[in-house]
Amino acid sequence: MQKVNLSAFDGSGFDKGAGFIRIILWYFVNVLFVRASWNPFMGVKIWLLRLFGATIGRGLVIKNNVVIKSPWNLVVGDNCWIGENAWIDNLDKVFIGSNVCISQGAMLLTGNHDYTMYNMPYRNAPISIEDGAWIGAQTVVCPGVTVCQNAILTVGSVATKDMEPCGIYQGNPAAKIRERRVSE
Repeated sequence: MQKVNLSAFDGSGFDKGAGFIRIILWYFVNVLFVRASWNPFMGVKIWLLRLFGATIGRGLVIKNNVVIKSPWNLVVGDNCWIGENAWIDNLDKVFIGSNVCISQGAMLLTGNHDYTMYNMPYRNAPISIEDGAWIGAQTVVCPGVTVCQNAILTVGSVATKDMEPCGIYQGNPAAKIRERRVSE
């Protein structure tokens, strides 16, 4: 049996999507202005995210203490909300449609490690959250998951597989518990 050897992990072959200088600059801009709890100015945060390569539609509400690892891997549609302490760990692409709510403390995790290999290399995959979806507070969306249109991931749940349109999902791993009906 092969033993795990984390000292053999070197991240080689992983493209961060930006050069060293851009990554370092983003780290400081993120800490000082975007993630900072002292900065209530959403326009400044959105401008900085766009400056670093994020594609963002109109009407984004982004609260304080939101962590966005790689803005160059982020696409956000119109009229979206991103709540306090949300974490977008986008080592791979994250696509967020229009009218999507990412609630407080939600985690979108595009990265993982291949635990079947002795050196545990990266095993990343994009996340797609379609129009009208709601990612509840303190939830986790795992790598490679698509949250289909108008689906809901309820508080504290973990999405490990794709979620059907208009499905309401709960638990760990999240399972569909009923249909979402949206009325006018």
